Amino acid sequence: MIVLLDTHVLRWWLDGSDLLSPTAREVILSTANSKVTSSVVPWELAIKTNLGKFDSQVLLSRWDEILEAQGFSELPIESAHAIRAGLLPLHHRDPFDRILAAQAQVTGWPIISADRVFDYYGVRRIW
Repeated sequence: MIVLLDTHVLRWWLDGSDLLSPTAREVILSTANSKVTSSVVPWELAIKTNLGKFDSQVLLSRWDEILEAQGFSELPIESAHAIRAGLLPLHHRDPFDRILAAQAQVTGWPIISADRVFDYYGVRRIW
């Protein structure tokens, strides 16, 4: 199975946080699953680091290296994702989550996230 990781899931995974659900941890640990992070994730991390909400400088400076070490791949934001995100119902105004929801819709991949807003967009959410 291919799964898309939400931003907080990636951070919690890399930090070894207990905030990850047992199911999320199991799916990420499984070598049978392909783990994908959207290119919106480093964008969100960079903006929130710049605003002082996160301290992700080390992660961002070693982004490609860390993804490769974790065995994660990256999904670029394509025009189809951007268009769909812009046309989604306004259940949620966070542009990062809207891109993730659109990418999950377009690809048909489930998203690993604690955020229930994805349930409103008809994507499969693993938590």
